[in-house]
This record gives sequence, structure tokens and C-alpha cells, in this order.
Amino acid sequence: MTSSIRATHGLLVVMLATVPMSAVRATPPLIVVEDRGGASALPYYEALDLQPRATSQPLPSIVIPEAPTAAVDETAMLPVRSARLTPGTVARRVIEAPGLQPFFLVGDDATSQAWLRQHADTLRQRNAWGLVVNVETAQALAQLRAIAPGLNLSPMSADDLAERLGLRHYPVLVTATGIEQ
Repeated sequence: MTSSIRATHGLLVVMLATVPMSAVRATPPLIVVEDRGGASALPYYEALDLQPRATSQPLPSIVIPEAPTAAVDETAMLPVRSARLTPGTVARRVIEAPGLQPFFLVGDDATSQAWLRQHADTLRQRNAWGLVVNVETAQALAQLRAIAPGLNLSPMSADDLAERLGLRHYPVLVTATGIEQ
């Protein structure tokens, strides 16, 4: 070996020794499984005219609310009002909701109380969960629970649920196969 070749070889060894191993390892080649063509999304991003974030401005802080220190009970949720639901007649109809646990909607009105008295045994047998969708006070909720002991009754606004199920009235029982009164 000549001295110039040895010097070049030595320089190459020194250069390779200073290159990090992560740079030496080749990344695996990109494998395109399927290319259906299409258009670049770049015009959409350009239309947004996004500006780079200034590094001198600190990011806004996120305030995390503190958990309540005192015990919270369901009376804190009262009164419950469902503006889309009122006591009334519900026509029986078929639905397909496999696996849905039966549940029912009631309020603290006389119609719901009579319906609850009449259907309490059936609701218990079906293991149905009760949603009290219109109730003003803890006493009214307790009165409903006294009418049907052993049934789970939870105060909850059901406006979204009523919209999804196409309901306007209660009391009503909803099962995996139907809606009935």
C-alpha cells in the first residue's frame, strides 16, 4: 500500500468511526402495497394558510379542575328535566338492538307512578334499569323508589336518548326488540 492510499484508508476509518450508528443503519425501504393515484393534498393545506407557531410565545396552560372534596350524592344532580319528553301515550313498535339491556323511562308524575306500580314485577323480572327523566326533588325520587322497591332508578336527562329513539312521551319500556308502554 502506498502512503497516500494508507492515509486515505486511515481518514476513511476515522470518518466512519465518528458517524453515529443510527446514520449507518439504513431505514427499511418504503413498500407501496397499492397506489390508486389521486391528487396531492397540498392545495388544501395551502388554502388553510397555516402560519408557523411563534416559538417565543408559551403554549396556553391547561387548567385541570379539582375533584370535589366532599362526597357527592345524586341530589346534586336534581332537578332533572327532559324538555323533549312529557307524560303521554307511546305506540308500541319494533326495534332491533341485540344485546340491549332493558331500561325504562319515568317521571315523578301521576301517570308514571301508576305505570310503575302496574309494571314493577315485570321490570324486576327483566332486570330493567330505570331512568327518571323528569324529577324535581330528592323526596319525589324517594317516593318513586318506594313504589317499586328493588328496581334501579337513576335521575338522568334523556333528551338525546329521546331524539335517538324517536320518543316524545313516557313512561316507556325499551328492550332489545321493541318499545312499549
